[in-house]
Amino acid sequence: MDYGRALEFGISVVPVAANLEETRALVSAADAAGLDLVGIQDHPYQRRFLDTMTLIGHLLAQTGQIRIFPDVANLPLRPPPMLAKEAATLDLLSGGRFELGLGAGAFWDAIEAMGGPRRSPGEAVEALEEAIQLIRRAWAGEEGVRLEGKHYRASGYRAGPPPAHSVEIWVGAYKPRMLRLIGRVADGWLPSLGRASIEEIGSLHQTIDQAARGAGRDPAAIRRLLNFGGVIGQPAPDEGGLGGSIDDWVERLAGWATEFAIDTFIFWPALTDPSQVQLWGELIAARVKTEVEQRRARVN
Repeated sequence: MDYGRALEFGISVVPVAANLEETRALVSAADAAGLDLVGIQDHPYQRRFLDTMTLIGHLLAQTGQIRIFPDVANLPLRPPPMLAKEAATLDLLSGGRFELGLGAGAFWDAIEAMGGPRRSPGEAVEALEEAIQLIRRAWAGEEGVRLEGKHYRASGYRAGPPPAHSVEIWVGAYKPRMLRLIGRVADGWLPSLGRASIEEIGSLHQTIDQAARGAGRDPAAIRRLLNFGGVIGQPAPDEGGLGGSIDDWVERLAGWATEFAIDTFIFWPALTDPSQVQLWGELIAARVKTEVEQRRARVN
């Protein structure tokens, strides 16, 4: 399975307050290496973590080319109208370098402890779909944004300013109802290796595609991202993830693109060394793109 989309490459970082200098160095290396994206986890209830949206603003100000996104934003603790406002502001301030990864929520005890709602799986799907409607209406600059939903409501507030570019919404999810939501209304699917195997992820595309076609959408228009960890040039770490030589990485990722429809690769370095990011951006990404082009040409 291959939708033929252009490939993109990024890294993921963890917003540990004590590791801020390390995070800055990794993100700076990603920007210098010509990578496309940086994802940052969003767990507001984690006492060791900085606020993800504030950190994104800080890092956008320190970089020049790379796009940054929450991987993924914690919807139960971030009301959609304010999330839309934050996203548009970050996008404007950075000249169009913000994207929105969005999650329905997890770790419900911790969310509830911060005053957030505890939602059943079905309620989480409903709330996420309502939130996407509100956010999109806000970005469109409607004169009076209105929604009478079960979980969110807006009674005619004036949204704005709009973002600098068409911000994409990428949803992290695995269950059928959420995958169907992605097919209907999201711009991308953002699973993580480890939560599911690459073979399982490959099989789940079908649920998204069926929902997309039912909504009159082209499945190829939906980005297929993947979070995964590992170490370049060493054996795979004990806690899981990828390992091996650069040749091993190129072969594996080219297969993921052409056999399992992944078009956007988000690497979480197990070794927080900028040289890993440099290898990822300057060697592996370029070689994977070339290999995938060659494989696609042979098929066509």
